[in-house]
Amino acid sequence: MTIDEMRRELQRRLNRNRFAHSIGVANTAVKLARRFGVDVDKAYVAGLLHDCAREFENDELPAQAEARGISIGEVERAMPLLLHAYISAQMIREVYGVDDAEISQAIYRHTVGARDMTPLDKIIYFADMIEPNRNYPGVEKLRALAETAALDEILLTAFTETIAFVLQKNSLIHPDTVAARNFLLLNK
Repeated sequence: MTIDEMRRELQRRLNRNRFAHSIGVANTAVKLARRFGVDVDKAYVAGLLHDCAREFENDELPAQAEARGISIGEVERAMPLLLHAYISAQMIREVYGVDDAEISQAIYRHTVGARDMTPLDKIIYFADMIEPNRNYPGVEKLRALAETAALDEILLTAFTETIAFVLQKNSLIHPDTVAARNFLLLNK
């Protein structure tokens, strides 16, 4: 499938706002990829398709995950929206014909992060946070950081902000997010 065909198929499957978000992440990922010397084509495709499983409602995600053999942890069971990243990582091959392990991994990790993330993983995680359609307190600070800071510094700030936000909401913190932040701190 060409990139134009992927874009058309994604637009057909997602609602207008989610599709606009996906385009925003793809374009932001390309800018970050250029800055950090990462393959821009992979960054675009990963950004474009990172939320492709958002075509499913939250209550459908556990069944979609189980149908694909994706294990569901206790945090995901309590917060099934997190499953969209894992499902999207498989759907890119099933629906869009993308058979690239780096792209799949970046999509898989874009919601909660992981230890030892690749530069592409980091770019997709961060592009998802700062794309132009995002509007929340502190997003401008994060966008400015993207212009000047090193990639690991950007990610450390992103994880710290994410954890602080989740703590304020008194919600669960995914252990992979804590592991990702700790990994960055331990490997400075």
